[in-house]
Amino acid sequence: MTDWLEHTVQVEVETPIELVWSLWSDLEQMPRWMKWIDSVKVLEDNPDLSRWKLASGGFEFSWLSRITKLVTHQIIQWESVDGLPNRGAIRFYDRGEHSIVKLTVAYAIPGILGKLMDNLFLGRIVESTIQADLNRFREYALKSARKP
Repeated sequence: MTDWLEHTVQVEVETPIELVWSLWSDLEQMPRWMKWIDSVKVLEDNPDLSRWKLASGGFEFSWLSRITKLVTHQIIQWESVDGLPNRGAIRFYDRGEHSIVKLTVAYAIPGILGKLMDNLFLGRIVESTIQADLNRFREYALKSARKP
């Protein structure tokens, strides 16, 4: 038995949607702002597939992810096809000179772990971590916007 946990966070970025999209859609750059993501490698023979590696506190997980929906400047949706079960979407909202970035992540945990751990406690850790990731992305985007 598996339980799915889902979290949604968002951040406003004071840059146009074109910059926000170009940074986020380059998946291999994600370790620059996502704390737990150690590496992302897009498969050369199929750019809809990417190999992800998560490392934190001595734990390491990897998975193959497939982009299931991609609409430029609007959404990147994915699901894992092997390894750590997860799915989600990153949505982009154009506000002129500003952009809203909204990330929804869902992941499966074995039922036995869910019983051993307080899901609310685990959820708070994950949510605060991905919110911090989005805040780092905001800073990264702002620095990128200032480069000549």
